[in-house]
Amino acid sequence: MKRKDAVLRVVARVLLGPSLMVAAALIVKGYNDVGDGFAAGMVVALAIALCYVAVGAASAEKALSPLRYAPHAAVGGLLLSLAVGFVPLLLGQPVFSHYPGPGKRVVTLGKLELFTPLLYDIGVFLLVVGVMTMLLHHFADPDSHVEDLAADGREEDENS
Repeated sequence: MKRKDAVLRVVARVLLGPSLMVAAALIVKGYNDVGDGFAAGMVVALAIALCYVAVGAASAEKALSPLRYAPHAAVGGLLLSLAVGFVPLLLGQPVFSHYPGPGKRVVTLGKLELFTPLLYDIGVFLLVVGVMTMLLHHFADPDSHVEDLAADGREEDENS
């Protein structure tokens, strides 16, 4: 008997690549010409959520093995965003000062401008994708943490 959700599973797997491309475009040139790390992160997180719904949590995490690095991505994104915001303070500049400053030459790769707002958007992107992926993981298997704690308690009891 054929499964009725075959189209959903195929679309979920195929949609991840284009969602990464849309996210890259949003980071490079967002709605306000600087970038939009939050929207880019949500686009990727929604594609990951579709994978969770279509194939199940275990299969999604097996197929998308980089998901295990979601906590590291969230922490790295948070630290990068905070660094972009507060390092200028250490240099005697106002918080969130952009480098290079106004009127200075910005290094470009084609249309991509390499300056601190881009780093900030990348940090926000990593933070959003990391946090949303961790939430999806915990919503998909809410008892995994409880089972781990119970197993740790049984091991301690056996050793006593």
